Amino acid sequence: MSSALEKPQIIAHIQKSLNYTVFDSRWIPCSAKFVCMGNFARGTGVVQIYEVQHGELQLVKEIEKAKPIKCGTFGATSLQQRHLATGDFDGSLNVWNLEVPESPVYSVKAHKEIINSIDGVGGLGIGDGAPEIVTGSRDEFMVCSVEFDRKDINMNKLVATSLEGKFHVFDMRTQHPTKGFASVSEKAHKSTIWQVRHLPQNRDIFMTAGGAGNLHLWKYEYPAQRTKKGADDVDMGVAGSVNLLQNVTLSTQPISSLDWSPDKQGLCVCSSFDQSVRVLIVTKLNTV
Repeated sequence: MSSALEKPQIIAHIQKSLNYTVFDSRWIPCSAKFVCMGNFARGTGVVQIYEVQHGELQLVKEIEKAKPIKCGTFGATSLQQRHLATGDFDGSLNVWNLEVPESPVYSVKAHKEIINSIDGVGGLGIGDGAPEIVTGSRDEFMVCSVEFDRKDINMNKLVATSLEGKFHVFDMRTQHPTKGFASVSEKAHKSTIWQVRHLPQNRDIFMTAGGAGNLHLWKYEYPAQRTKKGADDVDMGVAGSVNLLQNVTLSTQPISSLDWSPDKQGLCVCSSFDQSVRVLIVTKLNTV
């Protein structure tokens, strides 16, 4: 039996208290920097850029905007531009050049109310086709977080989290006409699962972030065969299983965002409603 030290460890490398409510945090590709997004108590929005230097966080830039900022992504930008797309409380989608952030390079009224989620494809050299941005408002999402395991392949696996502390992993390769996609469910947390994020370097490993301030690290194991014939002689999917690799409690408040570094395996950043941002190191990911 393997000892506890042979398992991956989730280490809180750096923690920093902030003077605003932080909703989202994202690594800036090809850098040691990340952005935090949220709102000040006075009702304005804020984007802060931090850089990891010698085990500490250095504030590089602070940008204040008229409306609170709920979410952001670099998914639709090129590695050369690294433009940040954000969604705010007013339903506006803005794309920012962080070097010259006074005015957005693109802006559109995407929703009538708050944009709760945002993602992008076609940027960062991942996949084919033109860059695209998708946003979601309050009324359009029944689950807390959904994510495909990768963006540069045909649909493979989808993880969806829920209010009841459960998450569901769907095998998207085979859809039965009546039974749909095969899935496995797991009761992971005692509270809402706010986020799920797949490790960029290994699509079978993912982290869930809970409302009680904890993180759970999981690995999906494929079945021996991913399809079988149903009673109607039609192919149907076969779900795999999920194994808990590690868990840790970081805060007494919900962890509102989590983002893996696309460049350094095991490095991630998370924010929570205790007005803190944390840089984490997850070890031994190449051995699981």
